[in-house]
Parts: sequence; C-alpha cells; structure tokens
Amino acid sequence: MTDAAASGFDPVTIGLVSVSDRASSGVYADQGVPTLQDWLSRALKNPVTWVTRLIPDEQDGISATLRELVDDARCDLVLTTGGTGPAPRDVTPEATLAVAHKEMPGFGEQMRQISLRFVPTAILSRQVAVIRGKALIINLPGQPKAIAETLQGLPDASPPAHGIFAAVPYCIDLIGGPYLETDETVCKAFRPKSAVRAPRPGGG
Repeated sequence: MTDAAASGFDPVTIGLVSVSDRASSGVYADQGVPTLQDWLSRALKNPVTWVTRLIPDEQDGISATLRELVDDARCDLVLTTGGTGPAPRDVTPEATLAVAHKEMPGFGEQMRQISLRFVPTAILSRQVAVIRGKALIINLPGQPKAIAETLQGLPDASPPAHGIFAAVPYCIDLIGGPYLETDETVCKAFRPKSAVRAPRPGGG
C-alpha cells in the first residue's frame, strides 16, 4: 500500500458488505467479504482503505449500512454480496434501491448474462447497482466463484464476456470519485481515450 501511495495512485475507500443471516450469527464463516477483498486487492493498484460489514438479511439494516458507508465513511465504491435471490429473506436489492439517487441497470444485466453461461437459474438473480452521491454501490452474487466471474468476466470463453469491473473505474470518474487504476492481468479497465490519465512518474 505504501508503494502505491508513493507512486502517485489516488487513495480509494471501499466498503464491502456481506449480507447473510447465518454468517452474521456465526453459523458458518463468511466467505463474501474475504473473496471480494482478495479479488480487489489483486485488481487495483490504488492504496485502499477497507470498510467491512457482516450483517443479517434485514432491509432497514442493509439500507442503514449503505448510507453509513457512503455518507459517513465516505466510501467511493461499495460492493455487497448475498441476499439477491427470490426467497422471502432476500431483500438486498430493495434495500439498495431505497438509498439510490440513480439506478445503473447495466451492471445487473451483465452479471446475469455472465452467470447464464453456467446455470439457467441465473435469471432468478436480482442484483442491482446504484449511485448515491459520489459513490457507486453494486450488489454481487453470494457464491465466491460467481463473485469472481462477474467481476472479472470470462475472457477465455467463446465468445468472451466482459466483467462488470471493467466499467467501474470510468463510472467512478464520471461521478467525481478517485481515478482507479487496475492491474491489466486481472482486469483491464475501459475508458474513452479522452478520459485516460497519463501515467505519473513511477506510477507504472
């Protein structure tokens, strides 16, 4: 992290929220937050401040957590995992939409397209993405394998499928957040040429 800061990469604050009744009550260990943090640590060159939460499937509590992470902790990006299916306790999308200033439907559409390559039940997933203030909030699937697939995409598939994270840095540019720089061996961020920042000295 120190090396990244010395190289001139913008610092970023990222909130990670795992929504699970059973994991939050200690029935089993949470895998969502560790999976997200591992992937993002490999994908991003920026120095990251992590703000993590493990909470039950309660709509008001999820909304309150998202507001806290954006409004108080000043997260630039918030990723949630879990609670996006059709079961009665799956209320993460509703809780996310309740705090939204703008909806970003393309993220959910692309996640379902990726997951449909593997299982027909991907159409039951209800992930949404929204903007609140200068932060992007994205619901991700609950399974670690699906988290990685939707973030990174399927570059070796035929035809290839773009992962959703390729669009995240430019989205955050547009809403006034920090300039996210990725390790292209993990995820190549896409920006129009006019939006690409020239590499800083020592910045890679």
